Amino acid sequence: MTAAPEPSSVKRALSAHAAIGLLTSALLYIVCLTGTISVFYPELQRLEQRDAPEMPAIAPQAVQRGVEAVLASEKGKPATTHLFVHMPVDDLPRATITTDTGAVHLNPDGTIAGPEEIAWSDFLIALHYTLNLPSVVGLTVVGALGAMLLALSLTGIIAHPRVFRDAFNLRARDSNGVGLADWHNRLSVWTLPFSTALALTGAIIGLGSVTAMGLAALFKDGNVEAVYAPLFGPEGKPNAQPAPPADVAAVITNFTRTYPQAVPTYVTIHEPGTLGQEVVVSARHPHRLIFGESYRYDARGRLLGIAGLSDGAIGQQAGASIYGLHFGNFGGLPVKLAYLVLGAALTGICATGVFIWLGKRRRRGHVEPRLHRLWDGVVWGSPFMLGMTFVARKALGNGAPLVAIFWIGLAMILLASIPSVADVRFRKAVQAMAAFGLLLPAMLMLG
Repeated sequence: MTAAPEPSSVKRALSAHAAIGLLTSALLYIVCLTGTISVFYPELQRLEQRDAPEMPAIAPQAVQRGVEAVLASEKGKPATTHLFVHMPVDDLPRATITTDTGAVHLNPDGTIAGPEEIAWSDFLIALHYTLNLPSVVGLTVVGALGAMLLALSLTGIIAHPRVFRDAFNLRARDSNGVGLADWHNRLSVWTLPFSTALALTGAIIGLGSVTAMGLAALFKDGNVEAVYAPLFGPEGKPNAQPAPPADVAAVITNFTRTYPQAVPTYVTIHEPGTLGQEVVVSARHPHRLIFGESYRYDARGRLLGIAGLSDGAIGQQAGASIYGLHFGNFGGLPVKLAYLVLGAALTGICATGVFIWLGKRRRRGHVEPRLHRLWDGVVWGSPFMLGMTFVARKALGNGAPLVAIFWIGLAMILLASIPSVADVRFRKAVQAMAAFGLLLPAMLMLG
């Protein structure tokens, strides 16, 4: 007797191994695809809810009126721990107040205009951040995918020592997989600085939460906020005794008078309506990569401290720059368009890499038409289902089950690829679906 496995078992094991590789690549592809679109998160919000009031700026007294109205409307509900005021900015000129229980838009005079209804935009961001998994688990998975992308970028360059010399030698129409490989390799070289920065920052953002939780458990008695305090600044000590609403108007007035060059983006009230409440103004600094500086005020508008993200330790400034570098929310529209092009190229690299791998296996005698169809389903089915979730949002309203629609729909497309069907016919079908899935939402957004 021999302990060697049967050839059929080996073949099934190889197919399982390939399927697992496809699953990992599929998640990476979805993260890159959604990340490319998410660069325009503010613009997508405006297109999704086009009737929300917009304004170039809002007066401090109007913000105060809005805060008081929102707090009054939440009486009888569990006390909100944080109240966020989104201030009008260039790419999203809307004033919005968000609490633990909901979000509303404000009119220019500070009165409540109506609920914020951007479920699809938020779904897209959640899909990119966590793949719709529970927050810590999802961030860990996506962070690990970022690390994998970084490893793929670096090992791909090492494995192809001629890739820089051939950077502009493109055989775009060569057969037998050469043309596809050339597109993959050239795009990889041309986008290497971008993909490396994106993968590194994505891994840091994703895995940073797990690291912070571990450090908190070991050294801070589970207090995650204490771990982040050296980077983002501390929060005040809570005091739950009731108190009048904070004087947000005084905070904004004092801030704009003292820091006229900074652009306030958010005003956050910690523990609103209590004696322990504090107000934090987050503000962008022109010509800086940091996502913003944080200014702490007491409830009467007196400055308590500055986090130091703009002028603190180098590590602190670098940490505050990770988000802007990853999401491209610096430099305005030209940077966003550059991120769109480079992100689309990176998404194409993820897609073509698997096609190249499958082609090599086919040329070596490992014919796996089902895996080809599965990957076609991922590459073309994912944008189709993203489009269908937007259609569902418009048809069913802000409460549409977008997560279920996306994942169940994508699973059905992949299941449809399992039965024996002509590869070319299946590919053309899912390509047509992808085109429809992009065209219809565009018509709904712009119509």
